[in-house]
Amino acid sequence: MTGSLLVFQSEIRTFDPQRRISTIAPQSEMLPVEVVLNIVKTTYASQPKPPVEAIYWPTKPHEPMIVSVKTKKDESTDNYVNPYTGAILGNNLQPSFIQKSFDIILGLHMRLLGGDIGYKFVGIIGLLMSFMSISGIILWPGWRKLISGFKIKWNAHPKRLYFDIHKVGGVIASVFLIFTFFTGFCWSFEEFVNPMIYALTFSKPLPTPVSVVVAGHSPLGFTEQLQTAQAALPQAEFRKITFPTTPEEALVVDFKLPQENLAHGLSSVYLDQYSGKVLRVDSSLQASLGDRILNSFGILHFSIFWGLPSRIFYLFVGLAPLILFVSGFVMWWYRYKGKNRSPQTIKMVKLRAKN
Repeated sequence: MTGSLLVFQSEIRTFDPQRRISTIAPQSEMLPVEVVLNIVKTTYASQPKPPVEAIYWPTKPHEPMIVSVKTKKDESTDNYVNPYTGAILGNNLQPSFIQKSFDIILGLHMRLLGGDIGYKFVGIIGLLMSFMSISGIILWPGWRKLISGFKIKWNAHPKRLYFDIHKVGGVIASVFLIFTFFTGFCWSFEEFVNPMIYALTFSKPLPTPVSVVVAGHSPLGFTEQLQTAQAALPQAEFRKITFPTTPEEALVVDFKLPQENLAHGLSSVYLDQYSGKVLRVDSSLQASLGDRILNSFGILHFSIFWGLPSRIFYLFVGLAPLILFVSGFVMWWYRYKGKNRSPQTIKMVKLRAKN
């Protein structure tokens, strides 16, 4: 159920703060990233140089650029900036009821609000439910008569009605439930699953790029580095810049290629923050088999393989386990009642059936 509620969470989360800031009128060009950064940094002049963590590019012309600044040890502030004028439209916005609700729903969905232990527990549930979904497909009674297997007799006795609902709803949803359950398990135990996938596909995880520290030299300007990154993936769109937190880390620029379904993209360029040298290019179109499998987890789990239609369909897929639980319980209850009837009751039922 929480999965169904989270299908459109990114759109709702984006819309909620944007409705509280000024409307942005699209213009021909956006400001250089240094200009935007300098404007944001001036608003924190009273603080001892708070580091900028990331910049999120607008995906549409009327959306703001978001500059995330680390203001405290475990706290960041999002600054919503007009990308054409540099005007700060809002920062330190207090989370609304909608945002707080989604935070709770997401915590319940991923961890049962139980931290790391809850995260692993949800993964185990995902694995068990994957096996349960597979067994349901194997044991599906509709294999004998395929067409009648998808029929529901709405006017039948409740026992038969719940059986038909369980049978039809289960076989339709099971394949998609396997996608969501198994990918959730893989994420919960990625420290074991990822090496296994690389080994089975004869692939190797790419090493983490590092910058070569040059004593007495400051990092290069971001505009120049963005031009270098764009040249590495000329057909891609900017999505995010992740700034280094240590002198040895690389500057990471995330992109979205036209062939990618995920809104935030699946491709990245790693740059040496001092020399501007391209250290690594991660294009989803040229990724190894192991990386392509790992990249597919998000597409399958977030139901974006068919675009909007599949996301709408997943609203109902998320409710399928609840429907299967209720219908399965009712079927069990009728069976339990039948087994525990007294001999006298069974005799009366048989006599009524003869009459």
